[in-house]
Amino acid sequence: MSNHPESSPLSIHDMTVAYQRRRVLWDVDYAAPAGKLTAIVGPNGAGKSTLIKAVLQLIPTASGDVAFFGRPYREQSGRIGYVPQRTSVDWDFPIDALGVVAMGLYRKIGWFRPVTRKYRQQALAALERVGLAEFASRQISQLSGGQQQRVFLARALVQDADLYLMDEPFAGVDAATERAIVELLRELRSAGKTALVVHHDLQTVAEYFDEVLLLNNRLIASGPVDQVFTTENLRRTYGGKLALLDLVGSRMSTK
Repeated sequence: MSNHPESSPLSIHDMTVAYQRRRVLWDVDYAAPAGKLTAIVGPNGAGKSTLIKAVLQLIPTASGDVAFFGRPYREQSGRIGYVPQRTSVDWDFPIDALGVVAMGLYRKIGWFRPVTRKYRQQALAALERVGLAEFASRQISQLSGGQQQRVFLARALVQDADLYLMDEPFAGVDAATERAIVELLRELRSAGKTALVVHHDLQTVAEYFDEVLLLNNRLIASGPVDQVFTTENLRRTYGGKLALLDLVGSRMSTK
């Protein structure tokens, strides 16, 4: 792990991911800055979700290696919170909102052990932070899409992680949930936490995030939004096919 700085919450070296011999990501080198909110941006099929899953060892990599705070994932997994895509979750599973959030505490509780009052209170406090305390006993299948997303955010929050990886948390949510997510991200940053977020809305990148990682099967550019989120880099990322490209890019490059 000598190539990975301990100061970086997530460090990726020469990582390639392939599905059925087709390379989805190749030769990715990246070190996430600590204490920042970073947007992972790119067109559909660019490998954004693949990047998140690969670093968490949810899918295999063809080459390369990854470190969290300079150490392997298995040694630092307790410092990492993960919010998956809402569409990848079985929402018909018979469990209430409080039970989902408590799953984030299983590393402390122990698997197959009862959730004691202490941990139930922690889970309830996390639900309160996302505005869903009153829905604690509601089955997750009975919640709206935005409420379901907030439950998974609460599950990540209750872990009290140092690094959060979020896969499209803004997708398909209402305006109130989007505002709640943004406020939570800012709270995490104020507490010295780091978040990497797969994000699609180019018009809100500059408003919501400090840093951006532009991806299209390979790393196009990364760094502070005001330096990297430019028309030229967006064209390199999207190939000039995006209708809003000129508007968004020119808006950023003139700041």
